[in-house]
Amino acid sequence: MNLSIKEIATAVGAQNSWQDWAKLTVTDVEFDTRKVGAGSLFVPLQGGARDGHEFIQTAIDQGAMVAFWSETVSERPVDFPVLVVADTLVAFQQLAQYYLAKCEPKVIGVTGSNGKTTTKDMIASVLGQQFKTYKTQGNYNNHIGLPYTILHMPANTEMLVLEMGMDHFGEIEVLSQLAKPDVAAITMIGESHIEFLGSRQGIAQAKMEIVAGLNPDGLLVVPGDEPLLAPLLAPLTVDVIKFGQPSTSQISGQLIAETKATTTFTVAALGELAVTIPVLGHYNMNNALIALVIGDYFGIPLDKMAHGLATMNLTASRTEWLKAWNGAEILSDVYNANPTAMGLVLDTFSQLPTAGNRLVVLADMGELGEQSASLHESMAAHIEATKIKSVYLFGQQMEVLYRALLPVFGPERVTHFNLASKSELMAQLRADLQPTDMLMLKGSNSMKLIEIVENLIEN
Repeated sequence: MNLSIKEIATAVGAQNSWQDWAKLTVTDVEFDTRKVGAGSLFVPLQGGARDGHEFIQTAIDQGAMVAFWSETVSERPVDFPVLVVADTLVAFQQLAQYYLAKCEPKVIGVTGSNGKTTTKDMIASVLGQQFKTYKTQGNYNNHIGLPYTILHMPANTEMLVLEMGMDHFGEIEVLSQLAKPDVAAITMIGESHIEFLGSRQGIAQAKMEIVAGLNPDGLLVVPGDEPLLAPLLAPLTVDVIKFGQPSTSQISGQLIAETKATTTFTVAALGELAVTIPVLGHYNMNNALIALVIGDYFGIPLDKMAHGLATMNLTASRTEWLKAWNGAEILSDVYNANPTAMGLVLDTFSQLPTAGNRLVVLADMGELGEQSASLHESMAAHIEATKIKSVYLFGQQMEVLYRALLPVFGPERVTHFNLASKSELMAQLRADLQPTDMLMLKGSNSMKLIEIVENLIEN
């Protein structure tokens, strides 16, 4: 990035006199003083535990070139360039829009209840086979993270892949209007944040906000087997491509092989070349279909797209295979959980070959509101007594699932632990887990299952 202060001041409508600094050049934009360096524009954000304006001296000491400054904060730094604005966050977003318009990449927006990050990685790797591509780093996918991503893309970026997250109505609309995507994709409609959105229908409506800023001549990619989307798609004039089941979609995959680390499939609509993705689960085949649709839309040959998928760089792990202290295999998926995602992982795990037994640890899922009990209980449909040897349930919400499984598994094969019994759960797992076994753990991040994972991999 190379933006003059004149460009920046004009883009955000700076209220003060900045002309004396007009030719100074900013090379990056940061709101965290730990990342500020020589040539940075410092953005002091407000509304958190601390007001960012309090850290202006640190930013100056770190080498900042200039800073935004809220008109409501009177004590401005002396002999240091600031651009006075009504709201520093709004100015941050306005600058991102300016930089986006200046660089003119094609923008791909990705949202959904599950699989956003993996799908973003897949799309970026496919597009990267033919274009200079930049993607959301980590999970910088909200009203702060998205403009930050835009402002950190190289100026020569041709394809920008943006992950868009939300937990309330209106949030995706803001991101879509900011990014103005040329292509938008919805991975799936699940139950994440149903506490705030009321129902799966509400979740579908919130995800469909991604079309708010979508190019009228653009493309929308959606799951074909989601009936809740049908009435929301009807009034749209953009091109829509559906993925998923052959009966409901223009593009579908045929699973060929599945291991604990890879999934291989073919896509009849694009030719019979086998595509292998370095991630577990047939559900990730659908995520890969999104990437293939988008790559095909931009004219990338299937062999190049397949290579991109096979060699993609995944954002630091949400799901990973680890080794227990005794050599048993552990599938750790403890970053977050919603019922759809938990069901999909259970279905896949239940099919994986193992020399020993399959065991699962499931913990409470958050933000499910008044439907929490029924959604936790619904996991029983994904846990077969012939495929899973033992089930360990952790947390208050998992008690309903315990009661549902007890008649089938019996007290010797299903156990419930309350929040105060994590140490007992760890001890039980250490006593039960054999070197040839395979163990899966999944639950909301707030349940801190990572502590159990860490305990099991320690000698």
